[in-house]
Parts: sequence; structure tokens; C-alpha cells
Amino acid sequence: MARVPALILVAGLSALAAGCTQPVVTRAGLTPTYNPSVYSVHQPVVQRTDYVLDVAAPGGLAPSEAARLQAWLDGLQLGYGDRVWVDEGAGYSDGRVQQDVAGVVQSYGLLLNEGAPVTAGPVQAGTARVIVSRMTAGVPTCPDWSDARLGAPSSPTQSNYGCAVNSNLAAMIANPADLVLGQAGTTANDAAAGARAVKAYRDRPQSGAAGQVKPESPGGKQ
Repeated sequence: MARVPALILVAGLSALAAGCTQPVVTRAGLTPTYNPSVYSVHQPVVQRTDYVLDVAAPGGLAPSEAARLQAWLDGLQLGYGDRVWVDEGAGYSDGRVQQDVAGVVQSYGLLLNEGAPVTAGPVQAGTARVIVSRMTAGVPTCPDWSDARLGAPSSPTQSNYGCAVNSNLAAMIANPADLVLGQAGTTANDAAAGARAVKAYRDRPQSGAAGQVKPESPGGKQ
């Protein structure tokens, strides 16, 4: 008779041990439906797309080719965050094509980048290939309402957790490349730059000084 409680006790301890080890197995990887942390599994994904245009450049851009290049850049809505290269054909390395393309690109507030990425197909002699590289950011796994349970026994975060913040971040960031590698900082501090803003704020006359506030009567007339 004494063995029965012992067997029951051993069985109970085995079940308790199994219950304790189960979360260790599932925590090997966080998922939207299993996330007991405050880390969002929905992160921005940065994608890069290269656009190419071959222009006739026998020693430089003709006015018609420069206009065609500008129309192409207008269609792409070239702007901040885009990178532009020129891949010249064989026999044209005197820099004239680079200068002509740079003159068009500068009207968009951008500069040419050195070198050029690899593109499909060779650059024919007498032509130059203009390459525009653009990065976009988004969260392809959002929204995620696969698990809308609240107050579960394990208290996990909701499957859609993090979608709002990271989707807004991906949509608002000026240069998506900064999500991959941020801008390099500097150890130099320019105190004069900060002092100018403070001085402009302090030197500005108050809005109510020197009769700047227009007197009004209760009837709306002076």
C-alpha cells in the first residue's frame, strides 16, 4: 500500500518536469504567435532596385541626349537617397561624359558616385550607361492578425505587435539605406552653429512688444 503514493508522486514530478521544459523548446525562435518578449519580430526590410539608361555619348552628351536623360530622371522622380553612377563605354574615359551627366544630376541636388555597380549586358562603344540605384523599405509581414488573443496564460505579445511603429518608420525614413547602415558620426562639435540658433531666438523681439499686438474692441472695431 505504501508503494502507490510513491508511484503517484514520481508520476507527478515527471509531469511537472515536462511542463517546465516545454517552453525552453519553443523559445528557440520567436514567432508572431509566440513572443513573450518586448522585441518585435516584424522588422523593416530594405530592398534595392537599379534602373539603367544607355545614352549616346560619342565624346559627350548631345543636347538631345541630355534632354532625354533629364526626362528619364523626371519620370523616376530622382531625389534624396538615390545614388547615380555612370558606366562609360570603351574608349571614352576623358571625363567629358561624367561631367555632362553630373551637370544634369546636380539639378536634382545630387552628385555622381564613383565607380558603377554591375549591370546586365556590356556597355556598347560610343554609349554610356546611367545607373540609378534606389532603396525602399517596408514591413512585408504586416499587418498580422493571425493571433488576436489577449490575456493568454503565457502572456505573449500580440501577433501584430510592432507593425505600427516599424511600418511608420519604414515609410517616413528619408534614406532607407540608413536602416542598414546609419550615417557616420563626427567627434567635432561646432559650438558656433548651436549658438547661432540660440542668439536668433533671444534677439527676436517679443510678440507683444512695441505695439505689435493690435488692440481690438469688444465689437470688433478699434
